Amino acid sequence: MNGLIENLYEEQKEKLTDKVNVNSFSLISVIGKGSYAEVLLARKKDTGTIYALKILKKNKIEQRNQKTHVKVERNILIEISHPFIIKMVYAFQTEKKLYFALEYCPGGELFNLLQKKRQFSEENARFYIVQILLALEHLHKFDIVYRDLKPENVLLDKDGYVRLTDFGLSKKGVKGNKEANSVCGTPEYLAPEVLFRWGHGKAVDWWTLGAILFEMLTGLPPFYTPNREDLFQKIKYYTLKYPAYLSFNAKSLLEGLFRKEPDKRLGGGPNDAEDIKAHPWFEGVNWDAFLRKELKAPYLPIIQNELDVSNFDPEFTEAPIGSFGDTIQEPGQNYAGWSYNGSDSLQNQNGVQIQDQSLPNSQSGFQMEGLDNQQDNKMEME
Repeated sequence: MNGLIENLYEEQKEKLTDKVNVNSFSLISVIGKGSYAEVLLARKKDTGTIYALKILKKNKIEQRNQKTHVKVERNILIEISHPFIIKMVYAFQTEKKLYFALEYCPGGELFNLLQKKRQFSEENARFYIVQILLALEHLHKFDIVYRDLKPENVLLDKDGYVRLTDFGLSKKGVKGNKEANSVCGTPEYLAPEVLFRWGHGKAVDWWTLGAILFEMLTGLPPFYTPNREDLFQKIKYYTLKYPAYLSFNAKSLLEGLFRKEPDKRLGGGPNDAEDIKAHPWFEGVNWDAFLRKELKAPYLPIIQNELDVSNFDPEFTEAPIGSFGDTIQEPGQNYAGWSYNGSDSLQNQNGVQIQDQSLPNSQSGFQMEGLDNQQDNKMEME
């Protein structure tokens, strides 16, 4: 009975505080999609502020038992503030859909930049890896493991700096290397302990940091093969071979991040990110200058105006709004307490803080059985 009363209270509170809704925005263009989500460029009508509006279909969430993951994503976006993590300003819902209003990063995905450049120099790769490392370090300080680092989940702002996005597979309350058990992530970036089902934790993020660095430097993810079973066997048992052109320190860093045993992996111990930051490959890095965004990015996005979507995949931007997924949807459940109204200003992105800790615990992952969502290339199985 107490739970019912609490839910009714949350619903009433939501009706009173939900001042922002889908009618508050003008929808402009598709900039991303998944199996039950799409991301739109949108302008808030009263302020003119541009947002990325992430829209999730309730019926798909509920069919795939993803409700808990969606709530975790919402709460992380509210609780965490960091210069290299995407900022959420509003959350609201309709009968059929859930909405996140996120800061818009007009530089598009790091994936698209990497596709154009093929591979980066070590100096340029370091610019991005430093920021990703700082973002992961911040999450780990609050016992959050990200679990889905890949170039598609790293966005670039107008100045070429990064934002981690898509926390649909993240997990809270992870203090070490064993507390999580789901087989989830993107196949090419899975750590061995996930595939072995040893239990996993923060060290999986350092494996994926190595994977994204390897891809930046070579043009392909580590152990890459189009055959998924072969890929998993290589991740579990093979020793990675490195191109001769990699520097000694780059190879040494990658070898440390690709240790199969999570407790022996660089960053896998109690010092977490500090052990990685102390590696010679990062010698001379001014970490505070990165946090203050004082350095010039190696690649500055070409942006014609605030509505320019040319840095996103034309497969998305040329599609009509609402053209992905089901045209007929059944109403979903009410998500009590879902709404969030943050500041309408996106100017202050240099602060590093943690917000209200009292809250409860993409393109989200598909279930491993049947691999029914190949386009997302993401997986999850309890």
